[in-house]
Amino acid sequence: MKEEDLYQIFITGTGEYLPELLSKGLGGVIFFSKDITSESGFIDDIFKIKQLAKIPPFLSIDQEGGRVERTENIYPKRLSAKYAYEKGIDYLESQTNELARELLNFGINLNFAPVIDVNTNPLNPIIGERAFSDNPKDVIKGMRVVNEVYKKHGIISCVKHYPGHGDAQKDSHKELPEINLSLDEMERIHLLPFKAAVGDGLSMVMVGHLNCKCFGEYGIPTSLSSKAIEYLRNSVGFRGVIISDDMNMGGLSGVTALEASLKAIKAGVNILLYRDSNKETYLLINELVQKIKEDSELKCCVEKSIEKVRWLKCLYGVQ
Repeated sequence: MKEEDLYQIFITGTGEYLPELLSKGLGGVIFFSKDITSESGFIDDIFKIKQLAKIPPFLSIDQEGGRVERTENIYPKRLSAKYAYEKGIDYLESQTNELARELLNFGINLNFAPVIDVNTNPLNPIIGERAFSDNPKDVIKGMRVVNEVYKKHGIISCVKHYPGHGDAQKDSHKELPEINLSLDEMERIHLLPFKAAVGDGLSMVMVGHLNCKCFGEYGIPTSLSSKAIEYLRNSVGFRGVIISDDMNMGGLSGVTALEASLKAIKAGVNILLYRDSNKETYLLINELVQKIKEDSELKCCVEKSIEKVRWLKCLYGVQ
């Protein structure tokens, strides 16, 4: 295993140290609204990133439509998932086709969408209209429309936020939400869309920073939980790539960045996501690479993850 392969398990945002990380083999880049100030400028930026990359990278974005739409500085916003779904399947399909064509024009190959949380808590501060519905059957219908469109266009879709952020009363960007539902309740409602997605052959799932009572672990985020990941693998049967939500979020504030990253890798998360390529992230990733080289358990986990990353890039022709 070459050193450059070890960097394949990381996706970072833009920043001062992005060129150096790309030259080392960085797995991918995520873009935010701040990165997209003109159509031609963004296309040029992506071209430059591809030229700098030692290994062809995932070029990713959170482009859900509406509330979370990263092209908001250059295009009018569309409808969020809830309102697009309520206007009908044809409307949702048409809107998703528009989004997909724009992403292809830029060179984006991975979209962290759709949200397949079931928004059962009306006080949920972060999901709300980003979810198709508070009914799992409707969420599955909406998900299938969106996933099929992105598949048709050759863009990787990544469903989120496993195992379900819909019942939360807190925002995981700021603190760790607790989901106090039994496994039976989770399976009847919140896990249903993820099981449907896996059954449809979906290739990527994002795991959220949530403490779920159903896995029997107090205070441990699902993104760092081997039990939560094992359930996704063994009970749900998912064989694709598992990516973390942003590792800089407040939901992980109870542990250091290094400790959280190491726990996530050991739990079975295949790709770690960081929103910046600042000095702190650069040093953290280099430290993680060094620890992987020295720790046989970590190395074993990472070897499996690299295989999955290669498989997904090959499947979608990321080159």
